[in-house]
Amino acid sequence: QVQLVESGGGLVQAGGSLRLSCAASGRTFSDYAMGWFRQAPGKEREFVAAISGSGDGTSYLDPVKGRFTISRDNAKNTAYLQMSSLKFEDTAVYYCAARFGFMADQGARYNYWGQGTQVTVSS
Repeated sequence: QVQLVESGGGLVQAGGSLRLSCAASGRTFSDYAMGWFRQAPGKEREFVAAISGSGDGTSYLDPVKGRFTISRDNAKNTAYLQMSSLKFEDTAVYYCAARFGFMADQGARYNYWGQGTQVTVSS
């Protein structure tokens, strides 16, 4: 089992920045690819970014490329999502997820999920 706890969400003005954290426990963190997903009201959950277990590989949803950066610190068992130039349409509940092995952009491929953290961007 892997337990995931997100933090760092909040209210921010458009153009501002936030850094989300995802603290993991339970297994060898570096064995797991990590992903960030988000779900806005009335919309389906969507992939945002993923990072490989070593941190060498990353993948992003096109609308967030150049604005969001996913990273991880395996010594601290923590993954991060640095969000800059935030837009109103980035408003959503953000979830981190973990899967054993390679990173993926489909939520169904992830076995473990955090409880989510709300990000609200005011226009």
